[in-house]
Amino acid sequence: MGIYEELVARGLIAQVTNEEEIREMVNNGKATFYIGFDCTADSLTAGHFMALTLMKRLQMAGNKPIALIGGGTTMIGDPSGRTDMRKMLTREDIDHNAACFKRQMERFIDFSEGKAQMVNNADWLLDLNYVEVLREVGACFSVNNMLRAECYKQRMEKGLSFFEFNYMIMQSYDFYYLFQHHNCNMQFGGDDQWSNMLGGTELIRKKLGKDAHAMTITLLTDSQGNKMGKTAGNAVWLDPNKTSPFDFYQYWRNVADADVLKCIRMLTFLPLDEIEKMSAWEGSQLNTAKEILAYELTKLVHGEEEAEKAQSAARALFGGGADNSNMPTTVLSDDDFTDGAVLAVDLMIKADMIKSKSEGRRLVQQGGVTVNDEKLTDFGFALTKADIENGVIIKKGKKIFHKFTL
Repeated sequence: MGIYEELVARGLIAQVTNEEEIREMVNNGKATFYIGFDCTADSLTAGHFMALTLMKRLQMAGNKPIALIGGGTTMIGDPSGRTDMRKMLTREDIDHNAACFKRQMERFIDFSEGKAQMVNNADWLLDLNYVEVLREVGACFSVNNMLRAECYKQRMEKGLSFFEFNYMIMQSYDFYYLFQHHNCNMQFGGDDQWSNMLGGTELIRKKLGKDAHAMTITLLTDSQGNKMGKTAGNAVWLDPNKTSPFDFYQYWRNVADADVLKCIRMLTFLPLDEIEKMSAWEGSQLNTAKEILAYELTKLVHGEEEAEKAQSAARALFGGGADNSNMPTTVLSDDDFTDGAVLAVDLMIKADMIKSKSEGRRLVQQGGVTVNDEKLTDFGFALTKADIENGVIIKKGKKIFHKFTL
């Protein structure tokens, strides 16, 4: 089985142009491909996972990845999947986020000895002359076709700014530039990017009279239909300072039964024949599959040692008998106490378990908070230093835990 056939078998490919040519190129290690990452935050999320693992798979098969940091396109913002315009970031914010992305990508992609490239589209987009772009590129795009694109359709009713309308042209120009200057012959992206990607292939054909190729990957969603990497409205970050290895593990440990094998197939590097054996699993065996998924992905992002710690802590909470010292923990100081006590809700805010006291009040009223396995019924419940001396575990819902000590 070639790498292309493996991608198909893992359910990763949504749409392609020139399938036979793409198959031949990637199976023979002839693809130089790029995936773009707009740096709208200072960390990649679990939503970027599929793109990163895809790049790794293709590189292992001899193909050359180009990781495109969107220092330029981030200044506009992709309207795809949005109901409103993104917050406009400063150049300094974008540069900082781009540096953070680079560090995280190096866990997945081997950039040594010309095996991969990392480029920033700010290097060419920010120096463009607007009138020259209109003359050189604008004539290649049909406004009628652009308005039919899925990435714009859902925004038309609420309003699409001309600012955002330019995003497709900028993304298309990226492929055009990389094709000419970096021998990039293929682009990959999520299936919500198909219209933008076709814009790039058409631009190359019209301007250069040459063929380029595009492939979109299936966007994995959870059982509620939210994009992968979102839980309770918050992103699941790859930065351990934003999402701890334990919380990262727990996110994947708690995927829906119907999604676990799909996630294992798409995101892990376990052999397909081994995964196929799991397809007959049911009942408690699905919990084993979830542990496998959570462990493998935590190991990919945070390393084997952190994956072991996270699994041990999770088993301590749900299975009993294991060491819970690896649970996410906050060590309190005297400054956290007022007259020797601290509200349980204030501890939850400190640990980012909740965003506000009003959220905490709702959770307590709904019976969604426990302190050392006792359901919290009093919003004003406070803990003393003596209570916390040996450690207190606060639980939000069924999945989020945090330990507090002195």
